[in-house]
Amino acid sequence: MVSIEESKGTSAYQRTFKNSIFFSGTGLFTGKHVSLNLIPAESGHGIVFKRVDLVNAPKIEAKVDFVRETPRCTILANQDVSIQTVEHILAALNAYGIDNLLIEIDGPEIPIFDGSSAFFVDMIEKAGIQELENEKKWNKITAPLFWSKGDIQLIALPSDEYRISYTLHYPHSSIIGSQFYSVLVNQDRFKNEIALSRTFSVYEEIAPLIEKGLIKGGGLENAVVIRDNKIVNPEGVRYPNEMVRHKILDMIGDLSLVAKPFLAHIIAIRSGHASNTAFARELVNHFKMEKS
Repeated sequence: MVSIEESKGTSAYQRTFKNSIFFSGTGLFTGKHVSLNLIPAESGHGIVFKRVDLVNAPKIEAKVDFVRETPRCTILANQDVSIQTVEHILAALNAYGIDNLLIEIDGPEIPIFDGSSAFFVDMIEKAGIQELENEKKWNKITAPLFWSKGDIQLIALPSDEYRISYTLHYPHSSIIGSQFYSVLVNQDRFKNEIALSRTFSVYEEIAPLIEKGLIKGGGLENAVVIRDNKIVNPEGVRYPNEMVRHKILDMIGDLSLVAKPFLAHIIAIRSGHASNTAFARELVNHFKMEKS
């Protein structure tokens, strides 16, 4: 067992960036080129997206209350404003313990880059991390919490660390098959074990979306594609179990929408964006009840 301070990611204080950082890229689903400016924010601000391309530059908080839908990604929406594919950037910010940040974006979707969180890790490290005066207030699971639907199972167990243990099972694809991985969620473990893992798809599952023009920015440069039970990407996979590592990456991003740092051992079987965000709501309700 590691110390609580190590499991929390090296700091008991709220964090933001030392410096603003600007970059641009292309969305996986929309195919639109967008620019982002990540700006330091004060304690208590939270992670907030700001659509600077729209009238009055409306904002959306990175909270599960604003999850609109999860069609192979996570979308946040507030009235008529939305931000798509937020999970990869949120995973990196969460793993690095970033609590407060304003993310200005001039389009509807976070860029996909190579389909992993590696680019966002680089941006965080280039911007630098600033500790603020206010301490983090950690929530803890005090009793096991369960969520299930069909063959999807999610459990949160009391723990003095934040750990995710994930079982992936794709019986119809021997290339993917069954994979298991367990990782302590902090910035070092995330950078070295999780961040490089890319999104993946079985071609037959996404072919209808491609035909309908719903994946305009996708390609082998930003996803691992399995077709006829073979890896299509010429370079192959980055890890033999890259798929389950990416599932953990997505889960870190989705569960960050709890919007409060928490300690628990999350055990997941076959979970995806919809079940991740449903479980995030369960966690929010659990912590509210604990405080009432």
